[in-house]
Amino acid sequence: MPFNGGEKRCVGEDQQSDSDSSRFSESMASLSDYECSRQSFTSDSSSKSSSPASASPPRVVTFDEVMGAARNLENMTLVHEIAVNENFQLKKDALPENSLASRVKRIVHQAYWDVLESELNADPPEYDHAIKLFEEIREILLSFLIPGSGNRLRNQICEVLDTDLIRQQAEHGAVDIQGLANYIISTMGKLCAPVRDDDIRKLKATGNIVELLRQIFHVLDLMNMDMANFLIRSFRPHFQRQLVDYERTKFQEILEETPSALDKTTQWIKESVNEELLSVSETGLTPAAGTSSKPHLSPTLVLNNSYLKLLQWDYQKKEFPETLITDEARLQELTEKLNQLKIIACLSLITNNMLGAITEGLPELADRLKRVSAVLLEGMNKETFNLKEVLNSVGVQTCAEVNKTLVERGLPTLNAEVQANLVGQFSSIEKEDNPIRSLIDKRIQLYLKSLLGLPSPQKCLPPMPGGLAVIQQELEVLGCQYANIVNLNKQVYGPFYANILRKLLFGEEATGKTDASSSAN
Repeated sequence: MPFNGGEKRCVGEDQQSDSDSSRFSESMASLSDYECSRQSFTSDSSSKSSSPASASPPRVVTFDEVMGAARNLENMTLVHEIAVNENFQLKKDALPENSLASRVKRIVHQAYWDVLESELNADPPEYDHAIKLFEEIREILLSFLIPGSGNRLRNQICEVLDTDLIRQQAEHGAVDIQGLANYIISTMGKLCAPVRDDDIRKLKATGNIVELLRQIFHVLDLMNMDMANFLIRSFRPHFQRQLVDYERTKFQEILEETPSALDKTTQWIKESVNEELLSVSETGLTPAAGTSSKPHLSPTLVLNNSYLKLLQWDYQKKEFPETLITDEARLQELTEKLNQLKIIACLSLITNNMLGAITEGLPELADRLKRVSAVLLEGMNKETFNLKEVLNSVGVQTCAEVNKTLVERGLPTLNAEVQANLVGQFSSIEKEDNPIRSLIDKRIQLYLKSLLGLPSPQKCLPPMPGGLAVIQQELEVLGCQYANIVNLNKQVYGPFYANILRKLLFGEEATGKTDASSSAN
């Protein structure tokens, strides 16, 4: 069952004075979009978290602990997906048509139904396999009933599909197989979702009893999937309400069983710390007199910059932070969309600079050129995609569209030199150090950075930087999706990040506990 601008606050404005490590938890408390309380931020569920840099000696991790951590990760990932993905639903696995597994399954199933047919056609008929089928069907039908309700139907199913009674009838040659099948179909019709009504009608029209029983099991399988998806839809609100505590607790269990479960996360944050330190040193700023020689960095700024790196991640070569593994596929998809939007914005900027006098006042032409670019850039993140060739094709197609518009208006077309220049500039975007590409990338990063600094991005978006108007609508949608992922992640893993950042920024050895006392006062 399928799941039926003006000036804004900058990222740095809510930074607290973080020169004193004792105030670190207060600074971290503002990381969440929902301003989670200090108490929840340092809840007991995370109080036992330990840093990879702990002074304790490493312990041996047993196989059972590794498997327990894997099961916790699998459960956490599934619950997270159900809670955040409105389109999540279970689907029946389908084996490849001509695969060995598919052929074996088909042969075994056919052999079973052939045996059943031979038994029912024997003289006298044998009912052993048929009785086992009816017993299994009875249990499946009962499983569809909600506990505590449907007692009348439950009793009826047990009475009609009483296997002891059917066995006695078989011994006297009085079993009405067709009658039992008709009752089963009628009951399925009462219990199934509306989407299965056509399947029920087809069952009623099936004449061969063996084929009928076979199709009954097929439809019951579909109904099982429908029921599972119905329960998923019903429990989604509960999962959403409990998601933060659930994921934090589960990850704590993983960390206890696998002490290295934060290694990649630590490295991810450390890269941002090093980049920020390098940036500070390049500005030539020096610490104030009487203070530590090490410049103080804002934990909020460091963590936000870490999140920004996720939209420039090399998913093929770099390992992903453990604390974001449940959203890796979503972030990769956003990254791929963002890469395409960057190129479209670059193409639009070049076109406007070169042909602005021609395209100005022709919004339909601008829209058409954008659609052409988007279509040709589909799949640009695949390894086989040749960006330079595609950009050349986009340039040629752009010239053709512009010339078509000019002809329609009785104006002279673009000369060969202008067309060659346009195509050449389009092709040059293929290089990552291209000035226009670098400019667009910086402006997109600025927009996303401002978005992470807002208390509620869905209600109040930051102004769109210049040159991004052509992708404004798509970038705003993508930015909100990205901010939702980041803000939820901050809520769940904030205490773990706090321990890591204390060590990286303030040189504190992790004690394995968040500083509940300082953050509660």
